[in-house]
Amino acid sequence: MAERNRRLTETVVRESGRLGSFIRQRVPDPGEAEDILQDVFFELVEAWRLPEPIEQVGAWLFRVARNRIVDRFRKRREEPLPAVGPDENDEAQYWLENAMPASDGGPEAAHLRRLWLDAIATALDELPPGPRDVFIAHELDGRSFKDMAAERGTPLNTLLGWKRQAVMHLRERLRPLYDEQS
Repeated sequence: MAERNRRLTETVVRESGRLGSFIRQRVPDPGEAEDILQDVFFELVEAWRLPEPIEQVGAWLFRVARNRIVDRFRKRREEPLPAVGPDENDEAQYWLENAMPASDGGPEAAHLRRLWLDAIATALDELPPGPRDVFIAHELDGRSFKDMAAERGTPLNTLLGWKRQAVMHLRERLRPLYDEQS
């Protein structure tokens, strides 16, 4: 038992710097970033107690961190993603919201939800920094475009364009998952 605890401590010390940087790049609020980091390490301690070892601890930690960030996005989001075009009907406008399984829908829904959250995290990681950062700041942090424009010195229309680019990318990447469930 002492050996397992020592290895766990070494893992936390070894991975905390990289993992903390990864989270802080995606979560601008230092307090929230630290909370997510602590949640990830708490989940590691819980998983460490399971009989089967985690194969690649570093990759596992980053996957859990991405999921926590996306979970934060889901909890904070009050409005559905904007429609791609003005000619879309209401059902098409809310396809992502309608496709996500409920968090209280049982084991199968939990598994599907985890697939969705992993796909969202992966799609966000694929974006260039501008669109990704604007999407996360607006959708996760609830920041206004006006505040971001003033802070960054970036024209408002550029920020809106980046947000649209991120939304379009997410729609494209998540459409197969949506179609698979329909």
